[in-house]
Amino acid sequence: MIKPVTELIRQRFSCRRHPDKAIELEAQTRLKAFLSEHQTGPFGSKLRFELIAATEQDRQSLKGVGTYGVIRNAQGFIVGAVTPGDKNLEDFGYLMEWGILCATDLGLGTCWLGGSFTKSGFAKKIGATAEEIVPAVASIGYIADQSKADALLRRRADGALRLPAEQMFFEEQFGNPISSDKIGAYATVLDMVRWGPSASNKQPWRLVHMDDAWHLYLQRTPGYAKDSLLGKLIGVADVQRLDMGIAMCHFELSAIELGLAGKWQINEPDVEKTEKHIEYVASWKAAKQ
Repeated sequence: MIKPVTELIRQRFSCRRHPDKAIELEAQTRLKAFLSEHQTGPFGSKLRFELIAATEQDRQSLKGVGTYGVIRNAQGFIVGAVTPGDKNLEDFGYLMEWGILCATDLGLGTCWLGGSFTKSGFAKKIGATAEEIVPAVASIGYIADQSKADALLRRRADGALRLPAEQMFFEEQFGNPISSDKIGAYATVLDMVRWGPSASNKQPWRLVHMDDAWHLYLQRTPGYAKDSLLGKLIGVADVQRLDMGIAMCHFELSAIELGLAGKWQINEPDVEKTEKHIEYVASWKAAKQ
């Protein structure tokens, strides 16, 4: 990518309107190369992603599925497949978001479409096997109205569309908002997590800082899990686990860009979960400087 990751994270938005203009061949080639080279997530799941051209049938298939029907003139879709396994959806969210940031770098607008596309035409186009699932796709194309996009980004920058940091980031325990002197060099990293897209903008990520580690938790929204009543009725994937992968992507890429080395690991700390529906996901272990 050419632009700084922190700039791309701020620049990305859910673009639902595209001009009727095909994606230039050079941009397609670069995005396809990126997707083919990045197929292993931080937890090692087996994934693959492809850029496919949009057909009218693809566009029609999205109508009536939540708010997805408002997508206009998508010129393509990023489609990914992953095999079953522990943390597979987190890996999927991580790599899909990285691909979306690459598309943003190429001047393209995208929109996450989470749900379940395992038995859809998208799955058929990438030759998904009976073992693989397709938990999300992303529509892609050029940006139709840059002025509206700029207005949306200004609202986000003002914090109008984001939870305050004190509700997301804690020191040692939940309910103890982290102070600026404890955040230190990670202030920008945490801001990049706040800027992440999430299902229905629920922003379910929570981080607890302890010593040299940042522990990531999922604050579930009731009804969003795959095995919930809503999930069973409409056949959605566990989209909030995808959100966790997005948060991990933003955290790691911005940390590396800022020279804050570390890695993700599974090492759940002894932290009292004072809120309902909180699940441990992973921990960012900072490297010794």
